[in-house]
Amino acid sequence: MTSASFDFAPLLADGLPPAAAKWNGFPKYNFVGGNNDPDQVPVDRLLAASTAVLTREGTTLSTYGLNSGPLGYRPLREFLVGKLKRDAGISCSADEILITSGSLQGLDLVNAILTSPGDTVLIEQECYQGSITRLVRRGVNIVGIPLDKDGMRIDAVAEALENLKRKGIRPKYIYTIPTVQNPTGTILGEQRRRELLKLSADYGVPIFEDDCYADLIWNGQRPPALYAMSENGGVIHIGSFSKSVAPALRVGYIVAPWAVLSRILPIKTDAGSGALEQMVLAEFCTAHFADHVPKLTRGLRAKLDALMEALAEQFGTSAEFEEPKGGIFLWVKLPDNVDTMKLYQQALASGIAINPGTEWSTNKPHSTSRLRLCFASPSVQEIRDGVAALAEVCRREFGVPSRSANVERAAK
Repeated sequence: MTSASFDFAPLLADGLPPAAAKWNGFPKYNFVGGNNDPDQVPVDRLLAASTAVLTREGTTLSTYGLNSGPLGYRPLREFLVGKLKRDAGISCSADEILITSGSLQGLDLVNAILTSPGDTVLIEQECYQGSITRLVRRGVNIVGIPLDKDGMRIDAVAEALENLKRKGIRPKYIYTIPTVQNPTGTILGEQRRRELLKLSADYGVPIFEDDCYADLIWNGQRPPALYAMSENGGVIHIGSFSKSVAPALRVGYIVAPWAVLSRILPIKTDAGSGALEQMVLAEFCTAHFADHVPKLTRGLRAKLDALMEALAEQFGTSAEFEEPKGGIFLWVKLPDNVDTMKLYQQALASGIAINPGTEWSTNKPHSTSRLRLCFASPSVQEIRDGVAALAEVCRREFGVPSRSANVERAAK
């Protein structure tokens, strides 16, 4: 006789997100997630770096923090000091960098020290899903700021700040992905950055700068980071190795003054982020990062071209998009009668995974007919075949496109 399974449901805490579905593997055509190109992961060099650093310093694994203290493995932080200065114009010391378990932990830690239920923050209207869901779960009020082809609209930021000031509300921060924005792929120009920093100073609202995609720019040219341009230290900066090396390594970082990091450290209660990953990244990046990233971006650019060509062939003018300036995502607008949440459900049943626009926006009506496609992980042939399959599902469900691959299709 077997007893019934214990029921944990009545004991669960309030406010939990919905239960996760069991993972049954990737779909045939996978255009979701922040995955990168598997052929571009520098496996041989990572293996060599692992052997070298473990041979030299493996005994330090016996100590929490690798004898580098709670901020993270010092050689990795020292590499970042040089990289951030060279690429983003940021002048900082190794003691102003905290290594985190991916940039997601950085988001959680900054939110934990700055936000409480009922607080208000400004974020981009179309934005990283993880930043939106974390704020919602914390009970924070979100004010979405529209974007255009040049990133966050500064006039809308000014209007939102003034409206909130009249109500006696001081936002906790302005969150932005200014360099290769997710999901739109835009880059905030230097003039807009100066204007945003002025608004930040005038209203006493700090900026939370997410620079996770900034390494993946097609021409390699970017404006200075907001952190670098700030004159009053009112910017917290986060970054990641997930897009530039490998997402499964789960290594990110926060750049902030010690006054901020000293408040974050007491709540980073994981006894330190993964040590081996930090050691291997420091060894690899010091020797190879500068030549690895251009090779990676060339491969990603070729996949983007394949995706845009496939959309043009299969959807024609039904699929509208601005060519991103870098990154791994394409933000696509379909005709207004297409509900991409329903399209997502039907496509998944056919082995095609897409991100419906409403999950990446604070303005649901605006994003209902939009979707995000990650082009980094699938091969060029999978991109072409997957877009063709998606067009067939969309035509079947919504009558869009009416023409596909130059073949007239009957409307639904």
